[in-house]
Amino acid sequence: MTPTVTNLLKSPTLMLALGFGSGLVKKGPGTAGSLVGLLVYCAMAQLSPAIYVGLVALGFGGGIWICGRAAAQLQIKDPGCIVWDEIIGMLIACWLVPLEPAWLLLAFGLFRLFDILKPWPIGWLDRNLKGGLGIMVDDVAAGLVACALVHLAMFGAASGPLVSG
Repeated sequence: MTPTVTNLLKSPTLMLALGFGSGLVKKGPGTAGSLVGLLVYCAMAQLSPAIYVGLVALGFGGGIWICGRAAAQLQIKDPGCIVWDEIIGMLIACWLVPLEPAWLLLAFGLFRLFDILKPWPIGWLDRNLKGGLGIMVDDVAAGLVACALVHLAMFGAASGPLVSG
């Protein structure tokens, strides 16, 4: 089944799984869902780290069910229109990232790069895990790698140049 706005309005599961409609974008639904994740991050960035992690963990756990159920409703194994996984992946990529355009753009770019290219182990997870967990976990891994690299870059920027000249 090809989802429509009407389907989203009738199904809270599809509304969430398709990123509040961002998954309906014809070209680049994953990028659209990632942008929604970035907006959600901006709204959540001021939360305490413990509450933030708790909400993201709930989003991941619930996302396993949401994505699995949505895929079953759509009768497609891993539909590109399901972008809840991108939203959670972006929330992971942006964890404790300052609300500054350069850092947010870096987090967004790195997350999309790893989500699209799927280097090991991300690609292995994508190919070998099934159902809602399979839909979610590769984006979680992409988010973790992106987060680590953004924090490494922030550390490097705070430390100053490695070579003085």
